[in-house]
Amino acid sequence: MTESVGVRRAQAQRTRCGVLDAAAAVFVDQGVQAPVRDIAERAGVGVGTIYRNFPTRAELVTAVYRHQIDACAALAPRLLAESDSPFTALGRWLDAFVDFLVTKHGLGAALGSGDPGLENLHALMLDTLLPACESLLDACADAGELRPGVTAYPLLRAVGNLCITGPDYDRAVARRMVELLLAGCRAER
Repeated sequence: MTESVGVRRAQAQRTRCGVLDAAAAVFVDQGVQAPVRDIAERAGVGVGTIYRNFPTRAELVTAVYRHQIDACAALAPRLLAESDSPFTALGRWLDAFVDFLVTKHGLGAALGSGDPGLENLHALMLDTLLPACESLLDACADAGELRPGVTAYPLLRAVGNLCITGPDYDRAVARRMVELLLAGCRAER
């Protein structure tokens, strides 16, 4: 009996992850207000499965972004270990952060919607991503690769502002602007 419970739990976890992956992809294409039926279709499940796992849109949005925020944060130590310098790791991490930000169509409006279920999302981003960025900046500073005074919150906020895309300002332009910002953060050699 325990084995069947374990199998069911594993299947439920796979279904949940499939729904989160599908929702993330649909959010990129259509924004966070995309119809639940589109998410269900992409996940290969019924609409009821989504509502069983995520009774409100706010719970679904939060779960999707929590998963992606955690993945972005977990990338920082891996990049530090893999990169030839901390500054290279910081640049690669900011590239991933840019990708995260520019694919969040409608997230800004959702955060400002007054939905109490979404109030914690901004704090979650800060609580999770600030320490990841700080670890990279500390490594850069220790290696002498960072200008004095560069700190995580203003850097992430500046990157966030540079990632507000529009008709003539896409991901490629945002990336280029972040590259220029990052160049200004590098210590002179």
